[in-house]
Amino acid sequence: MMSNEIKLLDCTLRDGGYVNDWNFGNGNITCIFDRLNKAGVDIIEIGFLDDRRPFDANRTIQPDTQSFSTTYSKTCPGNAMVVAMIDYGTCRLENIQEKEATWIDGIRVIFKKENMHKAIDYGLEIMKKGYKLFLQMVSITSYSEKDILEFTEHVNSINPYAVSIVDTYGLMHEEQMLRYFALLDENLNKDIGIGYHSHNNFQLAYSNTLEMIKLDSDRMKIVDGTLYGMGKSAGNAPLELLAMYLNKNEGKNYDLNQILEAIDVNIMPIYVKHYWGYSLQFYIAAENDCHPSYVKYLLDKRTLSAKAVNTILSEIEYESKLKFNEKLIENLYIEYLMNCVDDLKIIDTLTEELTGKKPLLIGPGKTIESEKTKISEFVRTNNPVIIAVNNIPGQMKTDYVFLSNPKRYPLILPALRNVDAKTIATSNVTPIDKPFDYTIRFDSLITDSDEVWDNALVILLNLLRKIGIESVSLAGFDGFTKNTATNYMDSNYVLSDDYNYLNAVNERLKKKIKEYRRNMRIDFVTSSIYDESA
Repeated sequence: MMSNEIKLLDCTLRDGGYVNDWNFGNGNITCIFDRLNKAGVDIIEIGFLDDRRPFDANRTIQPDTQSFSTTYSKTCPGNAMVVAMIDYGTCRLENIQEKEATWIDGIRVIFKKENMHKAIDYGLEIMKKGYKLFLQMVSITSYSEKDILEFTEHVNSINPYAVSIVDTYGLMHEEQMLRYFALLDENLNKDIGIGYHSHNNFQLAYSNTLEMIKLDSDRMKIVDGTLYGMGKSAGNAPLELLAMYLNKNEGKNYDLNQILEAIDVNIMPIYVKHYWGYSLQFYIAAENDCHPSYVKYLLDKRTLSAKAVNTILSEIEYESKLKFNEKLIENLYIEYLMNCVDDLKIIDTLTEELTGKKPLLIGPGKTIESEKTKISEFVRTNNPVIIAVNNIPGQMKTDYVFLSNPKRYPLILPALRNVDAKTIATSNVTPIDKPFDYTIRFDSLITDSDEVWDNALVILLNLLRKIGIESVSLAGFDGFTKNTATNYMDSNYVLSDDYNYLNAVNERLKKKIKEYRRNMRIDFVTSSIYDESA
C-alpha cells in the first residue's frame, strides 16, 4: 500500500439511496456507475447488502452478492475498486459469495459502538472470503478515547484494508475530526488506511474533508463524497468539489465533465423530487448532538418554537441522544408542555378583564378594508373589546393582540411595537424583545379531535370559552377563495396556493363554528364563507 496516498470514494448509489429508498432505476444505476468509472474515481460503492430486502434490479440494496452481479451486469468494466456496504447484523455470511465468484472487490461494514467487537470478528470472516475489508465506525462522536484504543487493538489483530471515521449526524467540527484522526493514525498498523465519511448538518462536510486531505500522514487516506452531496439527512461532501480540489492541489486527474454529466442527467431529476441538503431540522439535531428523528418528532407537533425544541432536546441524557426513543421524547414533550407556563393566574386575570364584555375578533381578511364602514358602525354602536388575531388591523384601535403563530409574529412585530394594546400569546410563540403581557399554555387550547387545531380562530375561541365568554363577533375571517392573492390584507400572509387544501380548511372551519354555536353566540360583522346564517 502506497504511503500518503489519497483515494476518492463515491457512495452515491449507497448513501444517496436513503433519499429515494435506493430506487434509482437500472438505467440510472448503470449510467452513474459507468460515468464514475470514466471519471477515474478510485473507489465506487454500489449499494447495501441487506438480506431483508428482495432482489430488485432497479434498486441498489440487494440481498446477496449475486444480486449485485445481476443488477450491474450491463455496466462497462473499469479501473475503480468496487465495494458494497453491510450494516452489521443485516446480511448473513452465506449471502456473501467467495470473492472469486463476484466482481466486488471490497466490503465496508458499518456498526454501532456496542457492536464493534462482533463487527470486527464478522469482518474477519469477510476477509477470509477474499474481500478487502473496510470497518466503518458509525457515530464516531459516541466513542471515547478509551473506546478508540480498545477498537484499534482489536483491529490491528486482523489488519483490514481501511478504517473510517463516520460522522453519521454531521456533528463534528475540524478540531474533533483531527483528534479522531490523530488517535487512529497513532495507534493503527501503518498499512491500514484511514477514511473519512462526513455529513453536512453544519455545512462542514467539504471543509472538514479538505482538512483531512491536507494532513501529513504516512498512510493511505480515503475520502468519501457523493454526486451533488446526495445522501442521508443533510447530505454528504459533494464529490464534484472534492474531485476539483484534488485535481488542483493533489495532482489528480479526475474527469469533472463525466461527474457533472452524471449530476445533470441522473441526479438532478431525483433532487427535484426528493430534496436533500442543509436544513433547520438537521442543524438543530447537530447543534444538540442528537438523532434527527428527535427533532422531526418535535417539529411535526407544530406546537413548538425553535427555542422550545432546543429546551426539550437539552433534557435528553447523553446515552440516549444518538438512539431515537419515541417514548422518551414523547414524555419529555408532555413534561415540557405541562411545565413551560403556569397560566392559572393569567386565566383568572383575563376572566376578570373580559367577563361581561362582548369581544370583536379581527382577522386578517380583505373585508377589514372593503367593509370598514360596517365595522366602524358596529364598534360605534356596541363598544366591544377588540382582539386582533395574528395581525394589526391598520387604523383601528385595538385592545388586545392575540398571537398563536410563530411565523406570523415576526411579520407583525414592527406594527405591534407601535400599537397600544396588550398581547396575549400562546406558549409556542417566543417573544423577540419585551415579554408578552399574557402567555397561555398552547396545549391547553387544543384537542386531538380538532380538525383545524392549529387555526388561530379555533385556538382563540377555545380560550374565550375557557374563560366563560358566551358571545363574540367576528370581522375579517373571510374564508379562502381560489384567488389566493386576495385571501389576506397582507400578501405575506398567504397560507397555501393549493385551493383543494384551502377548501378543506374552509369546510372544517364551517363545521367547527357550527359546533361552537351550540353553546356560544357567534356573529359575523363582515362577509364570510363561514357564516351559514347569511
